[in-house]
Amino acid sequence: MMIDSDGAISPANTIFVLLSFEGPDVYSTAGGLGTRVTELSEALAAQGYTTHLIFIGDPHKPSLETRLDGRLMLKRWSQWISKYYLNGVYDGEEQKLYDYNESVPYHVYNEIVRPAAAEGKLVVVMGEDWQTAEAMTRVSDLLHWFGLRQKALLLWNLNSLMSLHRINWGKLSYVTTICTVSKYMKHRMWNYGVNPLVIPNGIPSRHLNPIDQDAVKRLREISKQGDPRRMFLFKIGRFDPDKRWLMAIEAVARLKYSGYPVTLFVRGGIEPHGADVLKRAYDLGLNIRDVVAHRPNLEQCLEAIANSGPADLYNLRFFLPEEFVRLTYAAADATLANSGHEPFGLVALEVMAAQGIAVTGSTGEDYAVSFENAIVTETDDPDEIVGYLLYLRRHPEELERIRCAGRNTAEEFLWDQVIKNLVGKLEFLARKQNIVLA
Repeated sequence: MMIDSDGAISPANTIFVLLSFEGPDVYSTAGGLGTRVTELSEALAAQGYTTHLIFIGDPHKPSLETRLDGRLMLKRWSQWISKYYLNGVYDGEEQKLYDYNESVPYHVYNEIVRPAAAEGKLVVVMGEDWQTAEAMTRVSDLLHWFGLRQKALLLWNLNSLMSLHRINWGKLSYVTTICTVSKYMKHRMWNYGVNPLVIPNGIPSRHLNPIDQDAVKRLREISKQGDPRRMFLFKIGRFDPDKRWLMAIEAVARLKYSGYPVTLFVRGGIEPHGADVLKRAYDLGLNIRDVVAHRPNLEQCLEAIANSGPADLYNLRFFLPEEFVRLTYAAADATLANSGHEPFGLVALEVMAAQGIAVTGSTGEDYAVSFENAIVTETDDPDEIVGYLLYLRRHPEELERIRCAGRNTAEEFLWDQVIKNLVGKLEFLARKQNIVLA
């Protein structure tokens, strides 16, 4: 390849390939990974980069779908297996993993890297989480065998600590550059003898769109239930002990019995821990209402809650449209994203973008500074949440300052900004690998 005068990576000389089990389909999304790869691939394509996202897709959708004028190619893998496992991306995981490892590396070599090399282009292959570790090593082996390893940069990114015992760390760190999403995760990974680069997650620019203030006022009125003193809180995420649901429930109960009534909106998943959470709420004397709806729009969400009757805890048992989630972030007195283990903390960043008040943990949320742009909890003591919320109630002038500072922080983590960070690290890696850019 001919070297550019400044060795710059650009859409003209670089193609991206993202390997992930999760992806943009409802079938393929189980957590933050699906959001990450969907939005990263779209942001790369929007900047002009040809981008391939290879993921375990919905078996009933096309195996290849193109978006953004053909620059983004969604490749739904292992559909012939998925049709026997209809309960989502991780149903039949081992069978899908075997197929992914056996077939994806040859596709990357033969259909992407080989033609790109013929055009003098660099291919950046990024694998996500433990399921792609073996595929990444096989991609490297194939490219080396066929003399194309110098035509590609291989990165492997870690988003969670699950199944790390299944990874051959020596081999993976030899054939790829290992990355992760926060300094907290970087330090956790030192235990495995690796020292990853940090490339954070991001949020799409649409999360900064203005929120209808009339709708904010209406939702606040619904949450007050006729009592202007009533506090409005929100918690959303998987029902996982790491999310410190019980800490949040205890805090709500302590507020209630201290003379500060609370309305808490809860949106969890289907995980077994959800039963523990609701039982604890019941045992603490919180009045619980289940709210059900079928794929509602914003107006239908508001009506379903308003018609549910008075409660301390509203268990929202339906898919929440993004418009409603952002509205709730903005309207609530605080969103409790108080996890005890959080690789990055995407929810809190989304709260900031909506000019909400995020109550975070103190693990992967590198961007959060307590009482500056968020509220950061450092223990699992429910009274820490109680104390901070009552402090904010006594100092309302702090609320607007924190909301504005949070919004400014969110602007620094738009995907366009994160991609600049990524490209800077890629140019460093290209120089280290003696790759020249056309």
